[in-house]
Amino acid sequence: MQILDHAKVALSLVVAVLVWWAVAASGFVSPDLFPTPIAVWHAAVELYDDGLLFSDLRASLGRAAVGFVIGASLGVSVGLLTSRTRFFRLALNPILSLCRPIPAIAIVPVAIVWFGIGDGSKYFVISYAVFLTVWLATHHGMEHVPETYIRASRSLGAPMMREFFQVVIPAAAPHIVSGLRMGAALAFLSLVAAELTGASSGIGYRLQEARQYLRMDRMFVGLVELGILGAALDFAFLSLSRHLVHWEQT
Repeated sequence: MQILDHAKVALSLVVAVLVWWAVAASGFVSPDLFPTPIAVWHAAVELYDDGLLFSDLRASLGRAAVGFVIGASLGVSVGLLTSRTRFFRLALNPILSLCRPIPAIAIVPVAIVWFGIGDGSKYFVISYAVFLTVWLATHHGMEHVPETYIRASRSLGAPMMREFFQVVIPAAAPHIVSGLRMGAALAFLSLVAAELTGASSGIGYRLQEARQYLRMDRMFVGLVELGILGAALDFAFLSLSRHLVHWEQT
């Protein structure tokens, strides 16, 4: 079954590349605006030869990883507090609900003023986007633990801490993992927003530089790179969730 699924994914990618090639080679669109796959490949080789392809990749992955860890840790911690403690729920929920509609790109100017144009501002923007998503998923999952689970554990005389760690958290785990999965995707989205201004390396910076010089082939390299990274990360989280919350698969 897994081999069949992998074959379908590979076939889908092949079809997408063939359609891309057909549109680019049709002449209806200028090659300067919509490069062919081979032109994008040559641009990727050029970036590799210049030592920029992997240096940008390392810079972006490092920023995304640090921002994700900070945002996810805070999101889970605050979600546990706001869902199980009335004081924190009343104090924090209104503020966090107001922050949720504010996109990460709108935070970039504020982050630059607060933390400068270094990596600190990028960590802040990524952490902000990840934190709100993970917090909401954790809070929702913890609030909607079936009451029957709680009653069953208490009828069996389970202490409060054991009830929390062996009943409440496992029941909310699918929501938490789902929030982490969405947070990982948002880490890359906010990363590009943060790198478009005030950066000297990274995939987002290279996209901005390519735009200034009208290098669409290099822009497509960055887009493909982001797509591959996002798909690989999503696959990793999906595989991890199947092991961590295996009881949800039955």
